[in-house]
Amino acid sequence: MAISRYLESRKNLAGSACGLAGLALTFAGVAGPYWPVVVAGLYGAGALIAPPERVAPPDFPAPSAQLDEVRADFEKLRAFLTDIELSVTAAARLRELTELLSALLDRTWSAQLLAHDPEGVHALSRIVRRDLPEAVDSFARTRWWTRMTPGTQSPELHLEQQLGLMRKDAEHLAASLRDSEARRQETHTRYLEERSDR
Repeated sequence: MAISRYLESRKNLAGSACGLAGLALTFAGVAGPYWPVVVAGLYGAGALIAPPERVAPPDFPAPSAQLDEVRADFEKLRAFLTDIELSVTAAARLRELTELLSALLDRTWSAQLLAHDPEGVHALSRIVRRDLPEAVDSFARTRWWTRMTPGTQSPELHLEQQLGLMRKDAEHLAASLRDSEARRQETHTRYLEERSDR
């Protein structure tokens, strides 16, 4: 394996090309009796001046593949969220947020736009995998402790505020996708107008 890799390497190919030039010099009568030294020297010089091998970059999953993983994680998260008891206001905010996330993760035009937007996939991933589970889990744990120490600030208020902030993040992402699609449509309109003016 290592031998075949070296045979296909740039150093070997450049050295072989220079070695062939040395053989051509030998057949032309320039190298004389020292032709083996000339051929070996030219091979070595070619191998030394050849550019180093390029290491292939790691093959990371495309944003569309990452989006599929986020969808699967979102389904797990929805199953987790059904077991949490919330106040009416917090439940309404959670429902609004999950509906917005469902729309963004749906396999429609937004998913096609997100497949070309790594930042958007990252923002969705952060909400689904970290922010929302952590907010709900810390609410559930804190609520248990506040039962034992009455008079402290309500964990429901914190959860409602956190859900509202996450919804703003998701709405910002939806607005940027909508703007991107609008710019695309405007660009296409300008292209068609310019084409018809010719």
